Amino acid sequence: MFYIGCHLSVSGGYEAMGKTALDIGANTFQYFTRNPRGRGFKRPAAEDVAALVALMEKNGFAPPLAHAPYTFNPASAEERIWTYSRDSMREDLEVLETIPGALYNFHPGCHVGIGAEAGMENTARLLNEVITPGQGTTVLIETMAGKGSEIGKTFEEICHMIEMTDSDKRDRVGVCLDTCHISDGGYNIAGATEEVLDRFDSVIGLDRLCAVHLNDSKNPLGAAKDRHEKIGEGSLGIEGIEKIVNSPRLKSLPFYLETPNELDGYAREIALLKELRKD
Repeated sequence: MFYIGCHLSVSGGYEAMGKTALDIGANTFQYFTRNPRGRGFKRPAAEDVAALVALMEKNGFAPPLAHAPYTFNPASAEERIWTYSRDSMREDLEVLETIPGALYNFHPGCHVGIGAEAGMENTARLLNEVITPGQGTTVLIETMAGKGSEIGKTFEEICHMIEMTDSDKRDRVGVCLDTCHISDGGYNIAGATEEVLDRFDSVIGLDRLCAVHLNDSKNPLGAAKDRHEKIGEGSLGIEGIEKIVNSPRLKSLPFYLETPNELDGYAREIALLKELRKD
């Protein structure tokens, strides 16, 4: 099964996102749990979430990917920012426990001058405080491009954060691989797909890879800038994207588009990707 979707707005509610996904040919989707650049939080109605769960079960959806807002910075040394990130993530995870198999993706953050090691320690500390015993939701660390003081640019940094998480909580920690980010970060995912996945497996382990952000890039390999492009219009190109969606080690994973599109553009990309996919 090819699980493919895109980023959708939660403004109309949870069931509405599922219906929109169906309308554009998707069988999964991603959404922000709250305003991506603000601090407000509106808890969804339980019946709305339940209606989405029923729709997903009926239509064979992969789990939706909930995305934490950009205002979180788990790596921060500033207590106010770190505490806000922790408390807000706890709220998000409480809601997600009502969606079977839910995935929660977050950016590991920026160390802002305290150094990568200290930043990674702060992010691991946050994971230790938000993950609870018996939790159903898997929390995914997103691979980053390495702009500014971002942590998580290398597989080694992501592995280090996972290893600093308490052993009894590690089974709820996974990774979301962003194709634009790792290309901008220096991994040739489009030109040497299997070699990059070999490296991922040797450092982190492919068993931790739970989702793929499928994005082309406006930048050349190693640019460390993080600018997404529409599928086939960037440096990864159609041939590179085709290799990624057909990799034997990625084919069972859900793919989520974050390309600069409106719904009609996403519908076209989903149709294109279904043509490229060889099941």
